[in-house]
Amino acid sequence: MKDRANWLVWAQFLLLVLLLLPGDPMWSEPWITVIAVVLGVLGAALSFAGVAVLGRDLVPWVAPKPEAPLRTSGVYVRTRNPIYLGLLVGTAGWVLWRGRIELIVIWVLLAIVLIAKAHVEQHRLVDAYGDDYRAYAARTPLLLFGRGIR
Repeated sequence: MKDRANWLVWAQFLLLVLLLLPGDPMWSEPWITVIAVVLGVLGAALSFAGVAVLGRDLVPWVAPKPEAPLRTSGVYVRTRNPIYLGLLVGTAGWVLWRGRIELIVIWVLLAIVLIAKAHVEQHRLVDAYGDDYRAYAARTPLLLFGRGIR
C-alpha cells in the first residue's frame, strides 16, 4: 500500500509499544485496579468484536482491502471504528492501572493518531463505497460522536 497517510499506522504501533515502558506506578489502590480491568476487558471486547466482523478483510492500512464489502452490522451498527474505540478504552485501563504521567501523554498522542486515522479512513471508504458509506456515516458515529463525513 503506497498511501502517504499510512504513516499513521506506524505511529499507532509505535505508541502502543511505548505504552509498555517499565516503571513504578504512582498509585496502587485496589479500586483503581478494578476500574482498569473493567476498561481493559471492555476495550478488548470492542476490538475483538470489530475484528470478528471484518474477518479476513481486516487490514491495518487507511484504505480498505480491495473488493471487501462494506461492513455495517454487528458492533459496526454503534460505531464506525470499534477497533480504534476498543484500543482507546482498553489502553486507558492500562494507563490507569500503570498510573504514570508519561503513559498518559503517550495515550493522548495515541488518541490523536487514532482519531486522525479514522478521519483519513472515512475518505478512503467514501472513495471505495460512495453513497453507501455516506449513508452509513450519516447514521453511525465515527467513534462515539460525529456522524457524517468531515
